[in-house]
Amino acid sequence: MAQYELLLPKMGESVAEATIIKWVKQPGDMIQLDDTILEIATDKVDSEVPSPVAGKLVKQLFKEDEVVQVGAVIAIIETDAAAVSSSPVEEKIAEDTLEEIIENIPGTEQLPSATAVVDYQSSDRFYSPLVKSIASQENISLDELNTIKGSGADGRLTKDDLLNYIQASRGGIQHQASAPAAPSSKTEVTPAVTAPKPAPVNSVSGGDEILEMDRMRKLIAEHMVMSKQTSPHVTSFVEADVTNMVLWREKVKKNFEKRENEKITFTPIFVEAVAKAIKDFPMINVTVNGNQIIKKRDINIGMAAALPSGNLIVPVIKNADQLNLVGLTKSVNDLANRARISKLKPDETQNGTFTLTNVGSFGNVMGTPIINQPQVAILAVGAIKKKPAVLETEFGDVIAIRHMMFLSLSYDHRVVDGALGGSFVRRVADYLENWDVNREI
Repeated sequence: MAQYELLLPKMGESVAEATIIKWVKQPGDMIQLDDTILEIATDKVDSEVPSPVAGKLVKQLFKEDEVVQVGAVIAIIETDAAAVSSSPVEEKIAEDTLEEIIENIPGTEQLPSATAVVDYQSSDRFYSPLVKSIASQENISLDELNTIKGSGADGRLTKDDLLNYIQASRGGIQHQASAPAAPSSKTEVTPAVTAPKPAPVNSVSGGDEILEMDRMRKLIAEHMVMSKQTSPHVTSFVEADVTNMVLWREKVKKNFEKRENEKITFTPIFVEAVAKAIKDFPMINVTVNGNQIIKKRDINIGMAAALPSGNLIVPVIKNADQLNLVGLTKSVNDLANRARISKLKPDETQNGTFTLTNVGSFGNVMGTPIINQPQVAILAVGAIKKKPAVLETEFGDVIAIRHMMFLSLSYDHRVVDGALGGSFVRRVADYLENWDVNREI
């Protein structure tokens, strides 16, 4: 028998410690691979720590409510391995909501509150760092916090309890100069305090409705404004004839789905073309730090995805240039599906070096997207439309019906000039236009 050291996983570059909320498994319990061992909380997210091995939990090295540093050994698991194993820092953390994922995207951190700091530690009741952070942002006093009924273990106040209380009791009204937090997407918990009736909102026209931004929308708004203030945006456009690409996909999609149990869309094809063009023009794959240009080694392509709520998330395909079209298709489908049901992990929305957004999915022919900081470029692909086009043949020019689309690249003019930006988007279009209709997959 061997003993496996379970380490507290890394939960983002800015997170150095976490509080143990609850041990789900106790010493002596048998554990299967990916079973939840304990629940932890940071100032950004409440998460579960799954087991990377199967075995028996023999020892807990920390008690509930204790604060643990990232990378510290938190438990010992007895396995059937023949030798003692030492685990790397596991990064397999399940996110509760998309709002928390967005908080980990560079440039979307919440601004510190200017209100007075409340000492929540003085309470006999346990509050996770995330609950205390939300309460502080919402100007909730310790006395008020203590009155809110919790639905967690032993009456623990969860994030959802607090957000539902704020939504119900404040009803979108400013309270002590603090904007209300977003409603939770999970099952609502009835607050213990009777909610006061919201004051009527006056409207000049009598028909307007005033809506508060949810937490995710606030973060997106801050990120977009910051990007515009940081980078001088320039956008270049190219129209591409993608007839061969469209015909090829129509030819292979049924057999591909039957063989791989996956649908092949145009998105992985776009990602492949972008990855190839980045290798041709590596200075698109950079970030800016003051007067320094940081050239990225990895090609990590984010794909902007609209959510059912109307908000936006950007999961990242890591090392996209190292995946073939089948691998890209599986990655695209997996990330998109899990984004819709709030199952992305924190690291799956981080470390992107370039972003692709498909405005064509909304019927738009082109767009001028805002750069996803700290990147320096973002590509928008428009809707594919059948249009008459002039073709040059050995018998002269002819007019034919072709599948056409626009590509638009927004780039940071501090470091990407028109020649580089224009050449890059043209190269992406070339890869799409020169698609081999006989390509095997």
